[in-house]
Amino acid sequence: MKLSVIIVNYNVRYYLEQCLNSVFKATEGIDAEVFVVDNHSHDGSVNYLHKRFGDRIMLIESNHNLGFARANNIAIRQSQGEYVLLLNPDTFVGEQTISTVLDFMDRHPKAGGAGVHMYNSDGSTARESRRGLPTPWVSLLKMMGFSQKYYMSHLPWDEPGQIDVMSGAFMMLRRSALDKVGLLDEDFFMYGEDIDLSYRILKGGYENWYVPVPILHYKGESTQKSSFRYVHVFYQAMLIFFRKHYGHLSLLVTLPIKTAIYARALIALIQMGYRRMRRSLGFTSRHERTVPVYCFVGSKHTLSKCRKLSLRKGLDARFTTHLDKIEACDVLVYDVDTYDFAGIIAQQAAICQQVTAPNPADNGTLQVKNAYNTLPLIGTFSCYTHVLITPREIIL
Repeated sequence: MKLSVIIVNYNVRYYLEQCLNSVFKATEGIDAEVFVVDNHSHDGSVNYLHKRFGDRIMLIESNHNLGFARANNIAIRQSQGEYVLLLNPDTFVGEQTISTVLDFMDRHPKAGGAGVHMYNSDGSTARESRRGLPTPWVSLLKMMGFSQKYYMSHLPWDEPGQIDVMSGAFMMLRRSALDKVGLLDEDFFMYGEDIDLSYRILKGGYENWYVPVPILHYKGESTQKSSFRYVHVFYQAMLIFFRKHYGHLSLLVTLPIKTAIYARALIALIQMGYRRMRRSLGFTSRHERTVPVYCFVGSKHTLSKCRKLSLRKGLDARFTTHLDKIEACDVLVYDVDTYDFAGIIAQQAAICQQVTAPNPADNGTLQVKNAYNTLPLIGTFSCYTHVLITPREIIL
């Protein structure tokens, strides 16, 4: 077995379905197995996955929310692949992404793991695709707003490069490296376990690499980042990592870092509470009160389905069969039966680059920014599922 793909799901069945569809396309011709660990979802995920995918996936149904690390470890222990890919459910991968990374790993035997070029849902580059180790000095700089070193900004985006930390959203791991350094640390419920494992891979004598192939990451659809629990779990993970790897340092070093972590957590809680109070009192932004504009692009057959959905749901929608005729909108919805996943990411990235850094001599610059002068988000629609997926909502 060449590859074991492992995805942990929690209440995001439609994002997961799209992710799995992209994985199956990307693993054609590869001897691969796909595990899904459901962390006790309450949105009907288990029955939905059985109906949609049957024996194409190995579904592990937990009776408890085990957290990200423990759920992945359960599947890793059952898997057989020479390589293990940990993948978030709120992603989709380019058709050549997985095979390219596997080829890279085969050609670099010292590579213990590899990450990829992640894109945000508006087509911009996700800086966390490449990260440096959060040493006390780097951590302090980042918390003060100086993040260039943490995000390894000196590296080019279009070339492979050695990095310190891979993102858990897409983490290709060599089985022999895991056998040597161990699996994910289950003290981390969620967040931080990817940093910890990346660090242990380096300490085990392996290398971590960035490979410039694309995935889209909706960033957080599998978690509730507006919740107080998120703040607790996220900053607790920072403390666990710091105590584990730097707890031996002197108090003069550790005290400022711990103080900064607690201060950032407190600020996050205050900001979150303030936003909730404003909403409870009816103070919402104009953007929150405005109905989003959708622009659907795809085949005539798919667009006929999208028109029916838009009428039924009362969407403010535009429709076009040509990418060069898209209009200003809040969500640009791609027909995934017409455009491949890599093409969607590449097109959105090109729009992002063209609009954010237009060529003054180019009269063909797309006018796709919405009323708030921001880029549209990526949406997808398939005639097979009849589901409209956006970074903010699912429309059936």
